[in-house]
Amino acid sequence: MYELKVDGMTCGGCAASVKRALQLLDSNARVDVDLPSKTVKVETTAQLDAVKNAVEDAGYEVLGAA
Repeated sequence: MYELKVDGMTCGGCAASVKRALQLLDSNARVDVDLPSKTVKVETTAQLDAVKNAVEDAGYEVLGAA
């Protein structure tokens, strides 16, 4: 599981965009977006770099990942 700090998410539409991008990367991914804390928790078999790239390709900045 990865936890990402993501900048630029401001609404439910943003959260849905991030979730959709990650599920396109891995259709079995479990994604939990917390808008107030700007964190995204992802349970996936994809590599961290691919996860970060998917979020950034959706138009958001990954500030940190663990």
